[in-house]
Amino acid sequence: MPHRRLLDRRELLWLVVAVMAGLSLGACQNAVAQAVAERQNPPNIVFIIADDLGWGDIGYHGSAIQTPHLDHLAREGRVFDQHYVLPTCTPTRVGLLSGRYPSRFGVLAPAYGKIYDDDTVTLPEALKRAGYTTHISGKWHMGSPPAFTPMKYGFTSSYGYFAGQIDPYTHYYKTGEKSWHRNDGFLNETGHATDLITDDAVRVIKAKHTQPFFLYVAYSVPHFPLKEPAKWLSMYPEIKEASRRWFAASVTHMDDGIGKIVSALDKTGLRKDTLLIFVSDNGGQKSWHSDTQYRGRYAGLPHTVLGNNLPLRGWKGECYEGGIRVPGFVNWPHRLTPGRIEAPVHIVDWMPTLCHLAGFEQEQPLQWDGQNIWPVITGEAAKPAERILYWKTPAASAVRKGDWKLIVSSRNGRSELFHIAKDPNEKNDLAKQESGRELELRALLKQIASRDRERI
Repeated sequence: MPHRRLLDRRELLWLVVAVMAGLSLGACQNAVAQAVAERQNPPNIVFIIADDLGWGDIGYHGSAIQTPHLDHLAREGRVFDQHYVLPTCTPTRVGLLSGRYPSRFGVLAPAYGKIYDDDTVTLPEALKRAGYTTHISGKWHMGSPPAFTPMKYGFTSSYGYFAGQIDPYTHYYKTGEKSWHRNDGFLNETGHATDLITDDAVRVIKAKHTQPFFLYVAYSVPHFPLKEPAKWLSMYPEIKEASRRWFAASVTHMDDGIGKIVSALDKTGLRKDTLLIFVSDNGGQKSWHSDTQYRGRYAGLPHTVLGNNLPLRGWKGECYEGGIRVPGFVNWPHRLTPGRIEAPVHIVDWMPTLCHLAGFEQEQPLQWDGQNIWPVITGEAAKPAERILYWKTPAASAVRKGDWKLIVSSRNGRSELFHIAKDPNEKNDLAKQESGRELELRALLKQIASRDRERI
């Protein structure tokens, strides 16, 4: 047997470098190959958004509300621990479809009329330019008919309702206006809104596709007013408070619809080629609404809707975590391994991310506030860069830098400072103890807000 000489330290170092270089080269080659494959075969995208679903209103967060399909998708997907949105519906949807903070358009709360600038490239418009067909089934609430409707902003087809809320059976808005439509034209339709939205989403999936598609499914529940068939109500005899029972029933009804959407993807063989995303548009709501406020249009329907954001603090409309931190996950079989995503992400991140996956190339900078979070989702970015996130409402503004979050009241300028990693439920206001940091974040908040504008 020949004599084996031991390597000296220099030779050992070179060997380690060579091996690491080889591994890095292989990893780079794999990453490049995967990126090329993604560009050549971009995924179908199904983005599902619930309306007013709180942090504690979903099964996989320990809720008594039954959401078996969502729980299964989350279990087999990647769950966001810190998915942020805006605290009300229009702003979140504007952020999703623009990649920009809605305050850039002067949108701070539910709004109608013209939302986007004439030159705004929306997410569906960008995906259409990248070769996608684009479809919306459900709630719009980002402009008023007839001038500012989904097909004017890049959707190939549209179905659902224009307004912010509707009666689930009559489909009228609270003031009595028509709202239900197909392809931006008013339509009389019979049936429960949840079923109609689900059926249209399934129709889109089952259609013959020669291009990848983007399907935006925006459910009307559990936003008030609620009315559910006995099938779903009967599942919650233990809930004595009527509105909470309606709430639970509506969520389980929606979950069943999501199960049908996934089944359609399976039956058409599209599941393996489809990225599915689920989030809520804001935290759960705690409020009551009288019939007289809505001229009796929703007479007989429960209006005391109580969401559950526990253990987070706050409600819909507020910048506390309960208003802006929502359930969310991504699911793509055989492409994304199950797990949790601890890094904070924001609704404005989805447009840059989905445009990246679709292979969309900007002809000019689109002034995105969001960023491509695909490396965070896949785990390629083991430790994402420190994020700066921003919120603005009529009542308050907030900024988060790293683990620190500052909320400033619009009424009196009072500030609250929280360390979210140590205090996610925002029980300890550290503004006085951390006065230097409070001043730093105030200056940062002012700087970010300088790009906002007043709504005309």
